[in-house]
Amino acid sequence: MSNIRRQSIISSLVIYIGFAVGLLNTYFFTKEGTFSEAEYGLTTIFIAIATMMSAFASMAMPSFIFKFYPYYNDNLPPKKNDMITWSLLVSLVGFLLVVIAGLSMKHLVIQKFGTNAPRLVNYYYWIFPMGLGLTIYSVLEAYAWSLHKSVLTNFFREVQWRLFTTLLIVLYITHIISDYDLFIKLFSFTYLGIAVSLFIYLIATGKIHFTFQRSKVSRRFYKKILALCSFVYGGTLIFTLSQVFDTIVIASVLEEGAAKAGIFGLATIMTSIIQAPQRGIVSASVAHLSKAWKDKNITLIQKIYQRSSINQLIFACAIFLLIWLNFHDGIIALGVKASYLDAGNIFFLLGLTKIIDMGTGVNSQIIGTSTFWRFELLSGILLLSIMLPLTYWFAKEFGLIGPAIATIISISIYNTIRIVFLWKKFKLFPFTRQTLYTLLLAAAAYAISYFLLHTMHGFMGIVLRSGVFIILYAIGVWALALSPDIQPVWQTIQKRLGIKIKD
Repeated sequence: MSNIRRQSIISSLVIYIGFAVGLLNTYFFTKEGTFSEAEYGLTTIFIAIATMMSAFASMAMPSFIFKFYPYYNDNLPPKKNDMITWSLLVSLVGFLLVVIAGLSMKHLVIQKFGTNAPRLVNYYYWIFPMGLGLTIYSVLEAYAWSLHKSVLTNFFREVQWRLFTTLLIVLYITHIISDYDLFIKLFSFTYLGIAVSLFIYLIATGKIHFTFQRSKVSRRFYKKILALCSFVYGGTLIFTLSQVFDTIVIASVLEEGAAKAGIFGLATIMTSIIQAPQRGIVSASVAHLSKAWKDKNITLIQKIYQRSSINQLIFACAIFLLIWLNFHDGIIALGVKASYLDAGNIFFLLGLTKIIDMGTGVNSQIIGTSTFWRFELLSGILLLSIMLPLTYWFAKEFGLIGPAIATIISISIYNTIRIVFLWKKFKLFPFTRQTLYTLLLAAAAYAISYFLLHTMHGFMGIVLRSGVFIILYAIGVWALALSPDIQPVWQTIQKRLGIKIKD
């Protein structure tokens, strides 16, 4: 557990550095006098569609790597390990199929987006480089996670990618990039940039080798690999579509869809800050879960399950309430366009969704690395069958907030089913008394901070409200010993700072 804890903490810090850069980018995208709502919205649409391209093209290769890496690593010398060779080759073939399908369906894109998001039609072909970069990076990232290099991959995805975007924004603002046309075209290559960076690292450190000779492991597990990828592929497509469908629907259905996608995108960006610890914990846990299933170590899996649940819940509640306390004042104080105030209620619903999702721990990774990985597809089908019609219907009925309502309903049902499944099959359960204590503590700290200082505005109000909340919440987390990782982390900090620890 100490290795998972260490990697999770470092990864979370790296991810938060990335989000700090991302917030700077978002500020430039949304402040008066830089980008229009439609121009910012186009970048979010690009990312949403590129994510879908990657999900189709990767052909479940990341899941194949997560599940079978221990078998390849334990039974093959590095130079005869053909896992990454076939993973990249299959993904590249998959992306070629995506390109063919994308070119043949351009008329449908024009029909669906031509009225409300005309710029998407104009720059349609430039989404493909972004999709290719994300596809390659996703496969290399999964391989690096299995090598316990999650901190590095999180740096590339969360920090370096955003720094590329920052560079483009600065060049645009200073008119070195002369117009938005060149900006969006260069933006489409940013994921390829981080994919190349990770590939160079793996080559330079001797962590990756290529061979086209099929290994004994590939021959032995061929049918199981094919079965896994077939089922998980469907589940991955479904889950990915559920993540980006709201942005696509907003761009195609609502009037001035690209501009409204920009407003929704701001809420999504703010929500993603809540999710940062989840990515760190997931990336650090996957390899250990895969090994634990191989060794039939249910005790370790339960420990990871419960600790991932409480640790994520503590962070999620803290970040969500800090942002919600100051959302309105933050928009005004930073000189962001007043139209982005409409993102407030959307953020509230999406933030609650993240608390629900993170509070249920690494259930997806536990199921995905178990022998019951087929359940990924079944639960994913259920999620999609609920989310897609609700998102479309609620967007038409309630406007911009509709997709957020659909998301919280769908994700709540989805995670409830997963909790019940893991309990019925393996007696695994994520919650403890500390779960309830965390929710009560968060609510109390928020209420005190809000009612004491809600009449104060501007930067002073933001600082004071945030300070009071952080002090109350931190004291409560420590006093109630909500997480078993608190003491080990504190002892490590004391040791690094040279503080003598009394017995």
